[in-house]
Amino acid sequence: MNSEKTPRWASALDAVVIYAQGAMCTRRAAGSVPPHGRVRVTGLPRTMDASSLRARVIGDSTVRVTEVRVDVEAEPSADEPADALRAEVERLGDACAALEDRRDRVLARIKEVAALRPVPPQRKREDPHRRTPAEAWLTLADFVDERLTALHARLAEVEAELRRTRHELDLATDRLVRGSTDAPDLHVDTTISAVLTLDGPPEEVELELEYGVPGAVWVPAYRLAYRQNADSGSLVLRASVAQRTGEDWNGVRLAVATADLRRRTDLPKLRSLRIGRRQPAPAPSGWREPPAGLADLFTGYDSAGPPPLPRTAPPPVTVGAGTEFPTMVGGAVSMPLMPPAPAAYGAPAPPPPVYDGPFPPSPQPFGGAPVRPAEPGGAAPGQEEAFDRAMPAFGAPPQQQLARSRGTVPPAPAAAPAPAPPASVPGPPRPSHDELDYAALQLSGPDESADRRGRLFPATPYDPVAVEYRRRAESVASLPLPGHAVRPRESAGSFDHRYDADARADIPSDGTWHTVTIGEIPVGLRTEYLAVPSVEQRVYGTLVLSNATDQALLAGPVEVTVDDDFLLTAALPTLAPGGVRRMGLGPAEGIQVTRRTHLNESTAGLRNNTTVLDHRVSVELANRLARPVRVEVREQVPVTSESDVRIEERADWAVPDEGAGPDQYAPGTRVWRVELPPGGTAALEGGYEIRIPAAKALAGGNRRS
Repeated sequence: MNSEKTPRWASALDAVVIYAQGAMCTRRAAGSVPPHGRVRVTGLPRTMDASSLRARVIGDSTVRVTEVRVDVEAEPSADEPADALRAEVERLGDACAALEDRRDRVLARIKEVAALRPVPPQRKREDPHRRTPAEAWLTLADFVDERLTALHARLAEVEAELRRTRHELDLATDRLVRGSTDAPDLHVDTTISAVLTLDGPPEEVELELEYGVPGAVWVPAYRLAYRQNADSGSLVLRASVAQRTGEDWNGVRLAVATADLRRRTDLPKLRSLRIGRRQPAPAPSGWREPPAGLADLFTGYDSAGPPPLPRTAPPPVTVGAGTEFPTMVGGAVSMPLMPPAPAAYGAPAPPPPVYDGPFPPSPQPFGGAPVRPAEPGGAAPGQEEAFDRAMPAFGAPPQQQLARSRGTVPPAPAAAPAPAPPASVPGPPRPSHDELDYAALQLSGPDESADRRGRLFPATPYDPVAVEYRRRAESVASLPLPGHAVRPRESAGSFDHRYDADARADIPSDGTWHTVTIGEIPVGLRTEYLAVPSVEQRVYGTLVLSNATDQALLAGPVEVTVDDDFLLTAALPTLAPGGVRRMGLGPAEGIQVTRRTHLNESTAGLRNNTTVLDHRVSVELANRLARPVRVEVREQVPVTSESDVRIEERADWAVPDEGAGPDQYAPGTRVWRVELPPGGTAALEGGYEIRIPAAKALAGGNRRS
């Protein structure tokens, strides 16, 4: 990297696209390109996905981005961040604890005062009987009653104050839990930056960074307003958004989409079928076997031995129950040693032997074992073992060190090279997707194991703490949904749509639902009333919606307003572009329906071998509203697959057209469509006749209700 200081460019969040789970954020930063072309863009959240980071230059410019990577900086904060809400929770917690202690002390005083009883003196046998001091007993009772009254009043005050403080503590704790996560950790400032390399002349440029974050979900919601007898209405699309991405979205261009960010994008591959001699499959593009002789690359490093120890104070040596450090005595090291065996009980402990030798003049070279200085007369008995115990950190065994220092043992040969990695399993290599991601590969150093050193492996996550942040962010996926809400992937089906908000929005990172207005969608509608008197003798109000736009309307709750008066909250079904669906508004109490049936069973044909079931249906409607209404009454006619069972209809009802209406009708459905004026009534008559051969009579009779 260039030795010049990398300039820092501040960034601002500009746009967010929320998908079914997760979001794509767009940040913008501007500045002058430095001579070395490397800049650092700050402001990225801690939950971002490093593999999704993209950058480009906006506008017509000769400057282009040649490299982008994520960098994490963490340092202790100079000042403790001021968190008024957290401090308030701690203060209220301390106040609750103090009030609980005060209440316990008052309860203890009440228990002590209530335990006061008059105790008569012990009477001896020769003492005469004495009169009971009733005045003293009454005085004690008055004292106890007075003290208990005061203590109970004080207890009531303390408990009332404790309840109020606990309530305030619960509110403050709830605000703290629901508070924004866009705040630095206590005592630590963590900065997530994007380091970019720009190629081009020094000039003013504007950069756009795009990255993905977890912890954002949305569900659709609507508000429908229309007038009576109108054939169109205003449907406002809103989005209930919850996010805990670690950054507040303030003044961003918002868009919501039904697509899934985590869906697979790889294409299926069809392999050939070969008949004949087996041939090895070609290696995947962009991958090759490790080079031959890779283990010999580290022979010199292994022969050098372990790295030198840092020059620190000599380690303490434990002697008995104390700890002593080596000292210098006339240019020699005086090192206390462990006694060979404990002395007998009661006998004085012998003085520890001392090693008197010249101090090593210089530290050992890199990779070599420390050399013990030679002694003219050799080592005294017991000093070799003592020296070995005193210097346990050297690389070679202690006996070899001492013998090598006397010259009796030749120097140890160079360490043998590391064994080659085991041969791979026969067959073509099958690298994973992570092994083909070149930007995320990291070269293993010589200190790694023999099967990893000198090879490329996927790097570990750039920030271990970010894994915990992402886990917390993804907790919004388990939030309970609002009433009648449906997740986008469940209602969208096989299509994906994107909805762009008309205005910028603010969404804090608190993990709770926030409603944002996306835009207005024109829809066609008409009011109809539906009655199925064979199931329930009630008339229900419905809205028939038609979507003439090129965007789908997803299922979700809709607030219905009629003539500027709120009516109810209903469930809107998924409405595809160009589709027509019916939405229920609940029972209409102003319209009444009554249904009566009559069954007549007889026989016909030669020898009365045919059973005739004659069903008569009578439906009466009454409109008590002040406006005309259109009612659709549905009835059911039996269907049969037997050729000798005949069903003859005698009514003016109609067979519904499957392609014209907003509903899918069951087989055998018949409908009446009636226009009722204000205060009008209508009588509908219908019926059908079933002819069944006697040989196919049902067990238990042929009666039908």
